[in-house]
Amino acid sequence: MLRKPEILFVLGYMLLPLLALLSAIVGLTMILGGNKIAGAIVLVVVTQLFAFGAMFALRRRKSALLAEPDGE
Repeated sequence: MLRKPEILFVLGYMLLPLLALLSAIVGLTMILGGNKIAGAIVLVVVTQLFAFGAMFALRRRKSALLAEPDGE
């Protein structure tokens, strides 16, 4: 499933960056709301997981596109 360039395109360019943005917003609102430790964890850990997941999907998509035969 994670070898199709179309799925990796959606993950790398749309879904995971959007989730990273949303988790950054949630983390900042948690920090501003007074829950500093949990907000910092969400901001640092969860946001970075989504961002690195997007980069991983884009690298995987590039290698999948290069591995495809030219006849398709």
